[in-house]
Amino acid sequence: MIFEIKIPSPGESITEVEIGKWLVEDDTIVIKDQEIAEIESDKATLSLTAPATGKLKILLKEGERVSVGAIVCTLDNDVNFQPVENNSVLLNTKEEAEPIIEILQEKKVEASKETVSDNNLFKDEKNQIKLTPAAKAVLEEEGLSIDDLLNGLRRINRKDVESVIVLQKNESIKPKIEISRKEDRLAMSPLRRKLSQRLVTVKNETAMLTTFNEIDMNQLMDLRKTYQQRFVDKYGFKLGFMSFFAKAVSVALSKYPAINSMIDGDEIVSPRYHDIGIAVQTPKGLMVPIVRNAETKSIEAIEREIKVLAEKARDKKLSIQEMSGGTFTITNGGVFGSLMSTPIINPPQSAILGMHSIKDRPIAINGIVAIRPMMYVALSYDHRIIDGKDSVGFLVEVKELIEDPVRLLFDGKRPEEQLLGL
Repeated sequence: MIFEIKIPSPGESITEVEIGKWLVEDDTIVIKDQEIAEIESDKATLSLTAPATGKLKILLKEGERVSVGAIVCTLDNDVNFQPVENNSVLLNTKEEAEPIIEILQEKKVEASKETVSDNNLFKDEKNQIKLTPAAKAVLEEEGLSIDDLLNGLRRINRKDVESVIVLQKNESIKPKIEISRKEDRLAMSPLRRKLSQRLVTVKNETAMLTTFNEIDMNQLMDLRKTYQQRFVDKYGFKLGFMSFFAKAVSVALSKYPAINSMIDGDEIVSPRYHDIGIAVQTPKGLMVPIVRNAETKSIEAIEREIKVLAEKARDKKLSIQEMSGGTFTITNGGVFGSLMSTPIINPPQSAILGMHSIKDRPIAINGIVAIRPMMYVALSYDHRIIDGKDSVGFLVEVKELIEDPVRLLFDGKRPEEQLLGL
C-alpha cells in the first residue's frame, strides 16, 4: 500500500506553509509514528509523522512553500525488507521489521558517536603515534613501518624531553587567531517573518508607553523556600515565581479592567475573564501559550498549566488554539539575565508585564538600609485606551501583592480587611 503524506492544516487562517527540515533521508525505511519532517507556518512549527512502517520517498525540498493539503512525500508499506544480518533472516512484514529497524537505528547512532576525526592525522593503534598525511606517504614510499622509524631515532636525552614539554605548554597558551571574511545566510522562517511584521506594526500603530517599579522579593522567596519540598512531594513538580505573578496580575486586572481591554474598530472591548499569555523562548522563536481563566485557578493549577504548556512549546507540540486569544501577557527576561527592559505589546492586547533578574540591592526599610532581593518590573501599555493613572495603579498593585503574597488568598485584601469585612 502506498500512503500519500499531506500537509495538515495548522489553523483556519493558514493556507500556506514551508518545509522546515527533513528528519530522515530519501528512500530510507521509517517506522510507524516516527517523526519525519518539521513544517513551519507563521504561527507554529508542526511535525509530520509516518502513518506506517515502510520506505519513504521525499517529493519536496527543504525551504519550499506549499499549500495546505499538498503531498510532500509517499510511503511504500508493501516493500520487502532485505536480510539485515549475515543474510540469515528475511523480513517480509512490517511487524517483523519494526523491532529490527529500531535496533539498527540505535546501533547507527552509537556508531556515529564513536567515530572520531583526528584532523587528518593518521594514528598507529599499536604505538599510539600520530602521523601527518605527508609523513605517512614517505613511510609507504620507502616501505618503512612505525617501528622502523622509532628504531632509527637517536637516543632521547633530557633536552629533547624538555623541548617537547615547552612546546606543548606554548601551544596550549598560544592564542589562535582565525581571520575570516565568510558570511552565513539563513532564510527567515515563517514564524520569524510573522513576528517581525507584528513587532513593526505594534510600534507604528500603538501609542506605547512603559512604566517601571521594583519589587522586594524577600517574602515570596522565603515562602517558596519554606514550602518547596512539601509542594514537590504533593504535586510532583517545583513551585516557580511565574504562577504567583500570573495570579497577582489576575487580581490586579479585576481592579483595573482597562489594562485587560483592547481596541476593536471604534469600540473598546474589556473581557471579564483573564486569559494570560506566558511568553516562552523556544529554538524556533518566542511563543506565547495561554493560561485561560486565570481568575478561577489556584497557584498550583496555574503552575501546573504553565509547566505543561512550556514543555509543549519547547517540543513543538503547541496547537494554534493553545496560542490563540489572550487578554494580557507576561514575559520574563530575567531568566536570560535582563536587569530592565521595555517589553513590546502583543496585539491585539493593550498591555504586557515584563519581569527581570532578581538582584541583591541596598534599600531603605523604615529608615534603615538593608540588602534585599529586588526585581525591576515594567508595564508597557497602549496609551490610546489606558491612562497613566490605571497603568501605574495596576503595577503598584502587582508589586504589593508579590511583596505580601498572603493577600492573594483574599482577592488582594489584607487578612485584617477580610476579617473585618472591609
